[in-house]
This record gives sequence, structure tokens and C-alpha cells, in this order.
Amino acid sequence: MTGSVPAELVALAHRLADAARPIAARYFRTGVTIDDKTDASPVTIADREAETAMRALLDEHVPQHGVFGEEHGAVRTDAEYVWVLDPIDGTKAFITGLPIFGTLIALLHRGRPVLGVIDQPILQERWLGVDGAASTFNGRPIRVRACASLDHAYMYSTAPIMFPGALAARHEALTRRVKLFRWGGDCYAYGLLASGHLDLVVENTLKLYDFAALVPVVRGAGGLITDWAGRELDMNSDGSVLAAGDAAVHRLAREVLSGTAPSTAPRRGLG
Repeated sequence: MTGSVPAELVALAHRLADAARPIAARYFRTGVTIDDKTDASPVTIADREAETAMRALLDEHVPQHGVFGEEHGAVRTDAEYVWVLDPIDGTKAFITGLPIFGTLIALLHRGRPVLGVIDQPILQERWLGVDGAASTFNGRPIRVRACASLDHAYMYSTAPIMFPGALAARHEALTRRVKLFRWGGDCYAYGLLASGHLDLVVENTLKLYDFAALVPVVRGAGGLITDWAGRELDMNSDGSVLAAGDAAVHRLAREVLSGTAPSTAPRRGLG
């Protein structure tokens, strides 16, 4: 066992990431053809081939497990174990040549994320989180950093489109309270949080394959990752995500996002 997850399943997760990595690297910065999905989000042959390669390994080694993939759909999602695959999280970064996208691999046990991998194929960086064990970066243990106040916090969110309607005002209120805020990051920002380089990642409208792998990585590094209301993330979550390295700053961010925090003078640095 590795933590609460059988060692052979942790090893299989590494094999999935190893299979996807060279596919993404081969197509990176090559002018690959881009298609638009029904929701207008981009997809490439790299996304599809990487997921196909991972699913082939799962079919070979754990055919009884379920699979929930961004590109090729879901099977056996009522199984005890379900693998959740996002072959290229951050396709917009990928197609514009920015190496902050990642392959996300999660394992759910009875609907709860117990294993997560964030793999960056170009920089050859890999975060691993396993329930009950310390998270690692390229095999070495990592830890979030202490940050007990918003006016000392560094915060990331991927894009304004994540905050439609009234949510934009709540998000803007939080950006005005932190020391530094930047747009961008995709899954890479969560790895940086787990490694102790930033303090908050706040997002919304995420799908299961966008956040499932992030949960064990952040938790195993000592951080918190919930929805905006502080609920645990699982198969039924609403798509809002609040990740923090420090419990105090997580609580304060929740108060701002809920509209219950007292107003203060803006404190924001732009990098």
C-alpha cells in the first residue's frame, strides 16, 4: 500500500503519465490542427491520442475499473474505482506554446479522489498525491507554505470566463484583498501551491476531470481544496474550487467569496 491506495495502482498511474508525456511533447509547438468541441473549447490530436494511450493501459491492467475521460467519454462510472483523465488540461496554453498545461490523472474510490497526478510533459515535472501519504514533486516530498492573512497571499485564477454574472464581482472582491493576483496557470498553479510557491487558487465552472487529480496533490502537501462553500470535492461537486495552502487564508477567502467578509481598502499587486 502507498497511503490508502494499493502500490500497484500508484505504479499504474505513473505508467499512464509516462504514456501520455511523449505524445504531448511530440505535438507541442508543431502547428497541430485545432478542432472546436461543441462547447467551443479547443481540442487537438494530442489530447485524443494521449487519452487513447492511457485508456489502453487501463483496459489491459484494470478492465473492471471505470474510466471518465474528457475526450472519449465515460464507462463503468458506478465501479468501486474510477479513473478520471484529462490528457491536456490547459489546451489553450498548449496550442499557443506555453508549457504550463498538464496531464491530469485521478483515481476515485467510491466517488472520492484518492490519487492524483499533475504531469507537465515539456518541463518533465510531476506532482503526485496519494491519500494518506505526503505529496511529492519529481519524487521528493513537498509542503505548502504558511500564510495566515489575505494581504500576504499570492493568488491565481486561470481566466475571467470562469466567473460569469454575479460571480465576477465576488471574485474581484477577493483579488482586491490579496497581495498579488495573476490570471493564468491552469493545473500548473495547483502544483505550485502544493510546492509552497503561492497561497490561493480560485476557480469556477470546472468539470470533474479538471479538478479530481488536484485534490490529493494539494491535500497531501498539507493544503485545503474544497468548493467555495467549503464542501469536499467529489463526483457531484458544483464546479467551484478554492485551494489554499493555509487553513486561515482558506477561511478568509471563503468569507469574501460568500460576501460575508467586512470590506477593506484594496491591496493588490500586479505582476
